[in-house]
Amino acid sequence: MMKKIGRHFVLIILSVITFFPLMWMMSNSFKSTESIMRKPLSFMPDFLDFRNFVGALNLAPFDLYIINSIVTSIVIVILQIITGVLLAYGMYRFSFKLKGFMFKAILLTYMLPAATTYVPSYVIIAKLNLIDTLSGIIISNAVAVFTIYMLYNTFKEVPKELIEAAEMDGASDMDILLKVVLPISKSTILTNALIQFVTMYNNYMWPSLITNSKSKYLISVGLNKFFTSQGNFGENLPLLMAGNTISVLPLLILFIVLQKWFIKGISDSGIKG
Repeated sequence: MMKKIGRHFVLIILSVITFFPLMWMMSNSFKSTESIMRKPLSFMPDFLDFRNFVGALNLAPFDLYIINSIVTSIVIVILQIITGVLLAYGMYRFSFKLKGFMFKAILLTYMLPAATTYVPSYVIIAKLNLIDTLSGIIISNAVAVFTIYMLYNTFKEVPKELIEAAEMDGASDMDILLKVVLPISKSTILTNALIQFVTMYNNYMWPSLITNSKSKYLISVGLNKFFTSQGNFGENLPLLMAGNTISVLPLLILFIVLQKWFIKGISDSGIKG
């Protein structure tokens, strides 16, 4: 009993520590600069209207940045799932020379610092005339090693009896993939999609290198430009908090709507391996 109480106490403390910055940011978006400086740890708002949010939107097109981020993230996740499924299934189902070497080489790229890929990626994107385009961001992130690895380990957990039964019924490899493997792996696929969506939505360094036009900014880039363009940080703190709150709202809504699937996918035995 005491162990259970202790675990719950630790979880509550960790939850408060984790959630505190978000609550502080959101409460400060409903305050004035003077109030924030006078009572920085107070969570009581000064007003219940959206004047700071309106002010932030008047200074920067956060709605456009969010749309850019959502659209690119959705397209990237779809492409990553498609390429990840095909590569993972191919390595799981088929035997060929250098299969082990290929899998290790793919994993090795995941261990490289992201910065080491920026120069060759930039050169490739430039030769494709995709600099300063959302298409360049999408194409350069169309394959994810994390997705391949996660799906490969999930496919290995699919009972071989089901696949053998499907083969005896004359099912093709595509039928086995679509009707046997993917339905069993849907929780892992959705979990991976959520993780990659959040990753792409928050992606900053690479998009900031290949986009120059304000109309092509993602929310991470646009938010950084907004921070650096406001001059006196203290005087504009409420507007900055409002801009941050606007940027995280899509992710909060996504998690609230899909939290059951997210937790189910994390605990799903298919990602063991």
